[in-house]
Amino acid sequence: MTTYFSSAHDFSVKELNVINAAPPTGDPLSDLASRIAAGALHDSDERCDAPKCHPETRVAVQGEIYSWITHGDPDPTQKMVKIKWVTGPAGTGKSAIMGSVADTCKRDGVLAVTFFFSASASPDRRRKSAFILTLAYQLAEHLPALKDLVAQAIRNKPLLFKKNLRVQMEALILAPLRQVAVESNVSGVVLVDGLDECEAEQSFDTHVSPRAGELIERTKDEDQLEILQVLQEAALDPAFPFRIVIASRPERVFREFFNDESQKSLFAPTLILDEKYNPNSDIALFLQAKFSEIRRRYNLSPSWPSPEILATLIDQASGQFVYVATIIRYITTSRHGSPHTLLDSVLNLKPSSRTNLLCHLDAFYTHILQLAPNPTLAVMWLWIIRGEFPDVAYGLFTFADQAPPAFLVNLLLQADDGDAEYVLGDLHSLIDVPPSNDLETPYRFHHKSLHDFLGSEDRCGPVYVGCMQHAEFLWGRFLDIFTDAVFHR
Repeated sequence: MTTYFSSAHDFSVKELNVINAAPPTGDPLSDLASRIAAGALHDSDERCDAPKCHPETRVAVQGEIYSWITHGDPDPTQKMVKIKWVTGPAGTGKSAIMGSVADTCKRDGVLAVTFFFSASASPDRRRKSAFILTLAYQLAEHLPALKDLVAQAIRNKPLLFKKNLRVQMEALILAPLRQVAVESNVSGVVLVDGLDECEAEQSFDTHVSPRAGELIERTKDEDQLEILQVLQEAALDPAFPFRIVIASRPERVFREFFNDESQKSLFAPTLILDEKYNPNSDIALFLQAKFSEIRRRYNLSPSWPSPEILATLIDQASGQFVYVATIIRYITTSRHGSPHTLLDSVLNLKPSSRTNLLCHLDAFYTHILQLAPNPTLAVMWLWIIRGEFPDVAYGLFTFADQAPPAFLVNLLLQADDGDAEYVLGDLHSLIDVPPSNDLETPYRFHHKSLHDFLGSEDRCGPVYVGCMQHAEFLWGRFLDIFTDAVFHR
């Protein structure tokens, strides 16, 4: 191999000057802004249609969370505790509550830094990579004294965006806070919603098994636990003056973390969305308000629906707001009949099993999908829109920075113009379908419970579609597109 010094001889090196590469000359904060998950902010455009608590509902639980944020726990031994867990099963309104609390904080001038994870939103809201960057950006916006310090941290460490969450938390949040010494009486909160919906960084986060010497993919539990641990370390740092509220389903990783006897003193009492907060009363208020809007819209009798029907719907909801919210969307968007007829069809559904709280929701989802002209095709479209197949770790849009616009998905999946309306036209109560002339907006599931439902053969029953059918359909579309391109070029 030839080198520049292959023929050199009789020389010595007395001094070696190393010239460091100049740091990036651009604006570090602009660089930071380009890397955050903007859709995860509570008031982002991506969340413009996100659920919020209906007026006069969930008042008690919102009040308890907000009071803890601003005043702490009434128990003197808990005054310095900074982390609170809000939990409940799917459909109990956790995201709506967290969104409403964030709005209240903004209205009252309480600093609120937010990250709303979502399994059915843009990829950067489904992974951990933008989490600390998004929090740091918001803190710098709220506290101008941090801006120069955050910018300098980025200049000093050009590879900071590629570091792990602990390094990012220390460099972008904790170290700057230590230098500005934010007063402890500054009221503020970090609101993290839907952490159970954070997925694993499959393409990058792998580690080597010490026994087998083979690569093992990280699980979502590991990434979720990493976030919990980083937040806990921040809360224990005296320079970090803010409280932290984390909302998630009661999945194992969260139960073990928050119920660990050796660490229980570090956490405020868990807030569980159960009968204590009288969800049935709130569901009744929601239904009364929504049916009033429907009556005005269609000029219906003020006696419809009857108190007995309302009581039945409340009972079938089992405390799950997603059930009644889906019913209202179904009645207001369906093309299959009058409000009376549509509500009767819901009431006549019989769950195949009553072994879980979501049995009525499962029966309703099945009913809606079976109304589609081709239920199997509709389910395959829904999985591909979601960006993945059941039982497959890697997503179709894994490496995309954001969810693709609906019109691009249509180009991939449509065999003929108009197929999207044919397949999805009856599913507006389940998924947000942008107008055909909208070239930017992606498809979005209204609630993660639909994704959970589609992935369970036991729950889906007659509308379940397995992995092989999805793969055959998608590869068939790729082949059709390739063939068409070859013969029409």
